[in-house]
Amino acid sequence: MARVSVEYENHVAHVTLTRGDKRNALDDAMFKAIVAAGQEVAVSDARAVVLSGEGNSFCAGLDVASFAQLAGRDTEAYINARDFGDANEPQEVALAWRRVQVPVIAALQGAVYGGGLQLALGADIRIAAPDTKLAIMEMKWGLIPDMGGMVLLPPLMRSDALRQMTYTARPVSAERGVEWGLVTEIHDDPLAAARALAEEIAGKSPSAIRAAKRLIDLSERAGRADVLLAESAEQLALIGKPDQMEVIAANMQGRKPDFK
Repeated sequence: MARVSVEYENHVAHVTLTRGDKRNALDDAMFKAIVAAGQEVAVSDARAVVLSGEGNSFCAGLDVASFAQLAGRDTEAYINARDFGDANEPQEVALAWRRVQVPVIAALQGAVYGGGLQLALGADIRIAAPDTKLAIMEMKWGLIPDMGGMVLLPPLMRSDALRQMTYTARPVSAERGVEWGLVTEIHDDPLAAARALAEEIAGKSPSAIRAAKRLIDLSERAGRADVLLAESAEQLALIGKPDQMEVIAANMQGRKPDFK
């Protein structure tokens, strides 16, 4: 059974977790399918991505049956492997979406737990339904978040809130998610809102959008001098180039840009 579908429309990649009968829980096949989808989208001509899950939950986290799969393999080798640059396979499930060079918008509903939350955090923007529940669930199973969570969570959250969620494994509401930086906005139809936003972004200069994502990512991990230098380099690579000239012409003519 396919775990993930990828469809393209108007320069937007629609990536959908398709294990809705299991609340899109993560098993080994789902890990591989999500990573493969990220790799596919990364080399496509997509200008924005919508990441969603079918059914009543975005992703309820690790499939409990997967614990048995882990017990049957060399866990140390699997966890310590750096098969994806600086990440192992579970970490790449979330980090693959940061490696995609265009904005990724996650549409969230129902349970967004554990690995599902970390997957959502790999997106640039998260739009949640009012009924969404979010949890750093790993402590329930005597574990810690290890799918990139400790790279993705600290820039978004206050330390005390992060510690409380991690130590207790208690779910929080979408409203609390907004307050704590996990959710960008709440919408009655998060998938429709995510698609509309993706289409809006896809209509902007593709080269400028990619440059902006690179720069924002760098700003979260580099020092002031490096960021300022990169800011100048990115701007110089945009000024006077075809995408910018098309934006200027379109604005002057009162039409939408037509990027090649």
